[in-house]
Amino acid sequence: MSLVAANARLDRAEWLEKIRQGVWRLDEAPSDICADREIVLAAMIVNAWDLEFAATELRNDREVVLAAVKKKPRALKYASPSLRADREVVLAAITKSAKESAEALEFASPELRNDRNIVMEAVRRKGYVLKFASLNLRSDREVVLTAVKESRWALKFAPYELRNDPEVLLEAAKNNGEFKKELDEKNRIGYIMSRDTYRGEELSAMGSGRRIASP
Repeated sequence: MSLVAANARLDRAEWLEKIRQGVWRLDEAPSDICADREIVLAAMIVNAWDLEFAATELRNDREVVLAAVKKKPRALKYASPSLRADREVVLAAITKSAKESAEALEFASPELRNDRNIVMEAVRRKGYVLKFASLNLRSDREVVLTAVKESRWALKFAPYELRNDPEVLLEAAKNNGEFKKELDEKNRIGYIMSRDTYRGEELSAMGSGRRIASP
């Protein structure tokens, strides 16, 4: 007899009590228990990852999903598509106090990953989640500045022109000594190259009698 089949013989009251105690989980439960709203709500308080095993209709239940994402923001992954497109639900997930809550942006609908306010809330908490924003918002200078202020690693998800924007690079370097040294070295090499290029042009100009402006 399987574990689920054996557990099906247990009564509802016992399931509710064991779920509340964290002794049993929904992945061990029969389908009628996974479809019981009171039991599933109790499970979300103890182990929000169990949203994965809740009945389809309960993964589309706003109160159930809100309870889950407030406990474990990334449980948004198991919500129905309609609730992953629900602005209040997604904001509840990404604005939880823990820094990692911003990672829930990965599971938001494409429309909400293109919502500037939602993406700003997320990258302000964890810049690296810029990777989950829409291409449109990854090209938004203010969004990118906000992201790199929190984490210089967000730079890799910005388009070429913003990865080479002096203000964006400076912001990324502010809280990262190693990156600042790397930038300073690149700037030094760039200066030497431009200086040497100028000197080569100057020598060439001397032979031709023309004048060139200094760099």
